Amino acid sequence: MSAARHLVVCGGNGFVGSRICKAAVAHNYRVTSLSRSGQPDWKALWSLSSPPAWASQVEWHKANVFDPSTYSDKLEGASAVVHTMGILIEEDYKGVLTGKEPIISGLKKAFDNKEVDRGKQLTYESMNRDSAITLAKTAIDHKVPTFLYISASSGAPMLPTRYISTKRDAERILPTLATEDWRTISLRPGIIYDSTRPITVPIAMLTGVTSTINSLTGGRIPFIGVAGQKPLKVDAVAGAAVQAIDDPDVSGVVDIAGIEKLAEKAWRKGML
Repeated sequence: MSAARHLVVCGGNGFVGSRICKAAVAHNYRVTSLSRSGQPDWKALWSLSSPPAWASQVEWHKANVFDPSTYSDKLEGASAVVHTMGILIEEDYKGVLTGKEPIISGLKKAFDNKEVDRGKQLTYESMNRDSAITLAKTAIDHKVPTFLYISASSGAPMLPTRYISTKRDAERILPTLATEDWRTISLRPGIIYDSTRPITVPIAMLTGVTSTINSLTGGRIPFIGVAGQKPLKVDAVAGAAVQAIDDPDVSGVVDIAGIEKLAEKAWRKGML
């Protein structure tokens, strides 16, 4: 009997990461989750009072992605590693929105397109780009053949351009880190939604309308970014991620249409 396939999910206790863990368990993977806090907050993330049955089949480990010594042993023998971490809004921007940061100085820092030293504050550069590179280099050291990165289809008018530029940096750099036995996949979903995260549902509904209008006009509506692209349910993205890893012919950037095709394959496979 062949050894069980092993999937390591960095950020596995998050909104997308936990769904990937669930999908991987359903596809008969041995699953390891890496995150700062271990298991998810099931009530906050899944609206559950206790862990679901599949969660007992996941190894939940606390780790710091920037310190490989906290997780490198977990990558030994892994079939693939998934990076789901990232931030949508930096602390400077959050501070403006919550009133904790002066508007002018906060917006100036948040929308500065140059990379600056913000001390220990989490930035687009550190979370969207550098964490993925650190994880990928550690995976290569342990001869992990496949690396999947959750990217994004585009930015949005209300977000600093560095949000999407740092993700594009990661997409560009990751394939260059090794030349042999190294497959990278970058999924580019738009808005990801689920009823367990109520705020995402009306956003997805609005985005669904604008994306339809944008499609009917041949994509000619300017400056709307992700608002002009079809939203995806989180379970579809998770299923597509696992299916992409399963299919050796999938590599490089996968757009929204590609994610939908992979999700459908995953669904059909699950019905067999």
